[in-house]
Amino acid sequence: MRTIEYIDNLQREGELLADAAKQAGEHAPVPTCPGWTTGDLVRHTSTFHRWAARIVAEQLLPGPVPEDPMPQAPTGAALLPWFWDGHGSLVQTLRTADPELDCWAFLPGAPPPLTFWARRQAHETAVHRVDTESARGGELSPLDAAFAADGIDELLTGFHARPKSRVRTEHRRTLRVRPSDADAVWTVRLSPDAPPRTERSAAGPADCELAGPAQDLYLLLWNRLPLDAVTITGDAALAGLWRETSGVG
Repeated sequence: MRTIEYIDNLQREGELLADAAKQAGEHAPVPTCPGWTTGDLVRHTSTFHRWAARIVAEQLLPGPVPEDPMPQAPTGAALLPWFWDGHGSLVQTLRTADPELDCWAFLPGAPPPLTFWARRQAHETAVHRVDTESARGGELSPLDAAFAADGIDELLTGFHARPKSRVRTEHRRTLRVRPSDADAVWTVRLSPDAPPRTERSAAGPADCELAGPAQDLYLLLWNRLPLDAVTITGDAALAGLWRETSGVG
């Protein structure tokens, strides 16, 4: 996807998040983030928006750049305007940044920094928009299949390529992820002593395959939907292991 498409998705997802938060109310519990309220989620997301905007605007190097401490964010009627201010600042920073800027990015194999941060914040906001809509109740707003497939790719080839990924198997196993509405497929090779190794292909046999719409696979892999939201063939215990160990801190 192009950088401008990520920024457009970031803007849309932030608008949906704020709308759902307004409907849910600040103190609504968030089923997909146990122990959190909608207010906690809004403060968390806006804090990361501000952190990313600062990294891009100030072209901060080298990394890692410590996350900004959680501010004494407003509550009540002032909370959503505070969110809008941070979200708008991030969108504007990304839209006006030099495409060739150099700043810190934290995932292996990341695209150029501006694209990295537009992509990362678009998906960060999309996942937390889903959390906020889960607190509001009712139907989730749909995700574009290409955007959802891109989010699967970021999760598998970026987050879970890092040594800190906790997804390990007793013996070498293979998990395949196959969206039904996107021209993409991933083969994830699991082992006892290394992080998952993901290939963008369907080469070779798989012990377990997850199949379904890209949106459902995206949210399942981020642990926002139950396992029965997609079709599982092969060893379902491997899908269960993902559920138990794949949380990203």
